[in-house]
Amino acid sequence: MGVPKRRTPRAKQRTRRSHHNLTAPQLVRCPSCRSMHVNHQPCKVCGTYHGRQALRQEEPAG
Repeated sequence: MGVPKRRTPRAKQRTRRSHHNLTAPQLVRCPSCRSMHVNHQPCKVCGTYHGRQALRQEEPAG
Protein backbone atom coordinates (compact mmCIF):
# COMPACT_ATOMS: atom_id res chain seq x y z
CA MET A 1 0.00 0.00 0.00
CA GLY A 2 1.33 3.44 -0.90
CA VAL A 3 2.28 5.50 2.11
CA PRO A 4 3.76 9.02 1.74
CA LYS A 5 7.32 9.40 3.00
CA ARG A 6 6.85 13.06 3.90
CA ARG A 7 3.91 15.09 5.10
CA THR A 8 2.42 17.32 2.40
CA PRO A 9 2.80 21.02 3.34
CA ARG A 10 -0.36 23.10 3.73
CA ALA A 11 0.66 25.40 0.88
CA LYS A 12 1.10 22.47 -1.54
CA GLN A 13 -2.16 20.87 -0.38
CA ARG A 14 -4.16 24.11 -0.71
CA THR A 15 -2.61 24.88 -4.09
CA ARG A 16 -3.74 21.49 -5.35
CA ARG A 17 -7.24 21.98 -3.94
CA SER A 18 -7.64 25.51 -5.34
CA HIS A 19 -9.51 24.13 -8.38
CA HIS A 20 -12.03 22.16 -6.30
CA ASN A 21 -14.36 25.14 -5.92
CA LEU A 22 -17.97 25.23 -7.13
CA THR A 23 -19.28 27.79 -9.57
CA ALA A 24 -22.83 29.09 -9.86
CA PRO A 25 -24.69 28.11 -13.05
CA GLN A 26 -24.66 30.72 -15.81
CA LEU A 27 -28.13 32.29 -16.04
CA VAL A 28 -29.44 34.21 -19.05
CA ARG A 29 -32.73 35.98 -19.76
CA CYS A 30 -35.17 34.24 -22.12
CA PRO A 31 -35.89 36.47 -25.14
CA SER A 32 -39.53 35.35 -25.42
CA CYS A 33 -40.80 35.31 -21.80
CA ARG A 34 -38.00 37.34 -20.12
CA SER A 35 -37.51 34.78 -17.30
CA MET A 36 -34.08 33.60 -16.16
CA HIS A 37 -32.92 30.13 -17.24
CA VAL A 38 -29.69 28.14 -17.43
CA ASN A 39 -27.49 28.95 -20.42
CA HIS A 40 -27.60 26.43 -23.33
CA GLN A 41 -30.80 24.87 -21.95
CA PRO A 42 -34.44 25.36 -23.02
CA CYS A 43 -36.53 27.74 -20.92
CA LYS A 44 -38.63 25.85 -18.37
CA VAL A 45 -41.33 28.52 -18.36
CA CYS A 46 -42.14 28.86 -22.07
CA GLY A 47 -40.18 25.88 -23.52
CA THR A 48 -38.29 27.79 -26.23
CA TYR A 49 -34.65 27.33 -27.13
CA HIS A 50 -32.75 29.27 -29.79
CA GLY A 51 -35.91 30.80 -31.22
CA ARG A 52 -37.95 27.61 -31.59
CA GLN A 53 -40.30 25.55 -29.42
CA ALA A 54 -38.18 22.81 -27.82
CA LEU A 55 -40.39 21.61 -24.95
CA ARG A 56 -44.08 20.85 -25.08
CA GLN A 57 -45.90 22.91 -22.49
CA GLU A 58 -48.88 21.47 -20.58
CA GLU A 59 -52.15 23.40 -20.70
CA PRO A 60 -53.47 24.34 -17.24
CA ALA A 61 -56.50 22.23 -16.24
CA GLY A 62 -59.67 24.18 -15.73
